[in-house]
Amino acid sequence: MKRVGILGGTFDPPHLGHLIIAEEVRLALNLEEVWFIPSFTPPHKDEARTSAAHRMNMLQMAIKNNSSFQMNTIEIERLGKSYTFDTMKALRNEFPENDFHFIIGADMVEYLPHWNKIDELIKLVQFVGVGRPGYQLNTPYPITKVEIPMIEISSTSIRNRLANKETVNYLIPEDVYAYIKEKQLYENK
Repeated sequence: MKRVGILGGTFDPPHLGHLIIAEEVRLALNLEEVWFIPSFTPPHKDEARTSAAHRMNMLQMAIKNNSSFQMNTIEIERLGKSYTFDTMKALRNEFPENDFHFIIGADMVEYLPHWNKIDELIKLVQFVGVGRPGYQLNTPYPITKVEIPMIEISSTSIRNRLANKETVNYLIPEDVYAYIKEKQLYENK
């Protein structure tokens, strides 16, 4: 079986925190690949600030230097709100030989009881919880806990900094920043 990590999100924009989480979990759990799955519309957030095309372009730039990282566009192709249960059911059907590990932050670990079809979902995938400041990795559901360096970076703070014309040096990959400037993304709040 191929061991594959899944990291979902809006990636609006993708940042170094996403890359660090993916790499640390990959190494800790000896995963062969980590698939980044950008959502079209996440069920627990408002719509993304930028188009799916922009977010996919930025994500491709962000992950290009790690041969273990791939982008899977299943949720973008589906359109609408994406629920993890639907995504994992489809991926299990398409890749029955893969052993999937779904990576979530501690904020989402605490929210697991509210996830769509959670009791069925935990039979499809192994959840991997990573720490996040201000949250505990407490849940009644089975999760694998992975310690990662605590780096507090969020897409929201990056968008705010860009809108305020503040620096985002060392928070996002340089190629992603160049793309944001070229396309004039996030200039307004």
